[in-house]
This record gives sequence, C-alpha cells and structure tokens, in this order.
Amino acid sequence: MPNGARPQLTDEPIIPEDEEDLAAEPAPGSRRHVLTVDAALAGARLDKVLAGLAPDLSRARLQALMAEGAVWFGEAPVTDPSQKAKIGDYVVAVPPPTAAEPLPEAIPLTVLFEDAHLIVVDKPAGMAVHPAPGSETGTLVNAVLAQCGDCLSGVGGVARPGIVHRLDKDTSGVMVAAKSDAAHAGLSALFATHDIDRVYVALTRGAPDPRRGTIATRLGRSPHDRKKMAVLRSGGREAITHYVVERTFGPADRPLAARIACTLETGRTHQIRVHLASKGAPCLGDAVYGSGPPAASVRDAMAQAGLKRQALHAAVLGFRHPITGEILRFETPLAPDMAALEQALAEKV
Repeated sequence: MPNGARPQLTDEPIIPEDEEDLAAEPAPGSRRHVLTVDAALAGARLDKVLAGLAPDLSRARLQALMAEGAVWFGEAPVTDPSQKAKIGDYVVAVPPPTAAEPLPEAIPLTVLFEDAHLIVVDKPAGMAVHPAPGSETGTLVNAVLAQCGDCLSGVGGVARPGIVHRLDKDTSGVMVAAKSDAAHAGLSALFATHDIDRVYVALTRGAPDPRRGTIATRLGRSPHDRKKMAVLRSGGREAITHYVVERTFGPADRPLAARIACTLETGRTHQIRVHLASKGAPCLGDAVYGSGPPAASVRDAMAQAGLKRQALHAAVLGFRHPITGEILRFETPLAPDMAALEQALAEKV
C-alpha cells in the first residue's frame, strides 16, 4: 500500500440482520484494520508507520492496542511499538467503544399497558429506540428509564436495557419493553420463534399487484450500498411479509397511492420497506428505498400533511404475556402525520 493510503476495513459498520431478535447482534462499531507496510516504509519505527497508515489511530492508541495484544503480524502478536516495521500486513483489532449508560429523561410517553414485568408504548416517529451515534439522548430507552425507574431489565445491554425489538427511528407505533429479566427472556423467545402478532400500515406510492399476497425473499445487505438492505438471490436471511391493499387512491386500474396492511411472519431489518419497494410500491416519504417521485397530486398531499418520514406505522402488537400467560393485543391509530396524509390523498388524488 502506498504511503498515506487509507487502510482496508474488513469489518464494516454493523447492520443488525434481525430487527426483532437483538440477542445475537454483534457489538456495533467493531473494526479490523489491515495495514500494509511496503518497502518504502519498512525499517522505520512500527507505531509511527502504522499511525501514518491509519490516521484515525494515534501512536498512543496503537501502543495501547499492542499492549492489549490487539496488533498482529502473521501468526504472532506485536507488543513492542519501537521495533522496526516489516514488509507485509499488520492486523489491528480495534474494539468497539464502551457504551455509555443512558440516563433517564422526562420525555412524555403514551403508555398502553404497564405492570411489574413489561411496558407497552406507542412510539412516536422521530424517536430512536436506543442510544446510538447521532442519537445519544432523547431515545425511547431514556424515556422508559424515567417511566420505570431502576426496575428496567438490563439483559438487553447497557445501552438498551429492556429492549427486545425495535422500530426504525422514523416508524411510529406499538413497542414492548421488559421490566424484569424473566420477562425479557420470555419476550425474546417469542420474537425468536415469531410467535408475535404484528401488523403494520403503510401508505405507498402506487399499489402492488396482486392486491393481496405474500412476499417471501432472502434479505441481507445490499451489495451496492452496505448501509441498505436488499432482496438477495442467495445468502441473507429468510423474510416473509403478508400484505393486503386496504384502499387505493387514484385510477382503479393504476392507483397513484395505496393503504396497505402488512403482517410480519419474520422481522428483519427494514423488511416491510424493502419488500414493498420490491413490489414497486415503496412507502411514501422513504428516502432510502423510495425510488422515483410520486405523482404531483400525491406530492401535494404529502406536503399538505407535513409528512417528513416514511409512511409506516406499527399498528398492532399481540402476544402472550411471558409471565402471566394472558393474551395481550394492542392496536393504535395512525400517527397524526399519516392520518392527515390519508385524508389528503382521499381529497386530492
């Protein structure tokens, strides 16, 4: 690698493969740097050479990583930062940063159900579920910590206590969080076996054909954009969405928009958004998966409603209480922006 070249990153930022089952998710932020020393750099002090190849790692940081046994050359760890650099590949394993413990924040929550074991809320659009880079505060975890106090389960990890599933930041709707370890384990088992009733409502550009059906694909990272998910021919994980078009807007033979109910059989990252887009009916307002602009009348309706996110709402969540065995089912109406959009589509399209 020429002097000053960027290092190869062999482990990319983690995108969880399964949106609902968080227990198996690797630690986010992990990196493995492969730094190649060529003849022009060989013989110089090692920590200085590696710092030049990886500008985001200081010499002090590299020295600490060497002391921890996190720098390797061939089959052996490198522990002496002052030794001379050799021609070849050095592997630097940079552990993810330690998550800061989230603090309670007095954020208003719409609580649908709460007992000693769990809490069910109607999450607003724009609220991240747990702290992450760019959303360190103001999350659902911060709000639930204030609501539930010290009883919130810690099984989900320091950064997301009690969380067993999640919604995208800009998706609204019903979510459940565990308040005890036993409830966390029980809910995690239900999500892992897909023994959960989950129905989402989407407002889409156009409508899928046929008007009722099942979308069964493999979902994984897009080979073209690793920050996105995509339908894959091979690899990835099985993803199944059952859908029915509840209402269309515009000409009957070629609707300009639609209201679609989607029932999840699996819960993969961005599953509904990717599946609907694959049928030519992406969620309105979806900046990631919504290829092509909607019709002018639909755009007018979106502007009138003030929609600034993907039009997707988790309307129904049903499950057996992991402790009491009671059958619980929660249903919430569309968030105000989506309700306004549906009304505007009925008036304008």
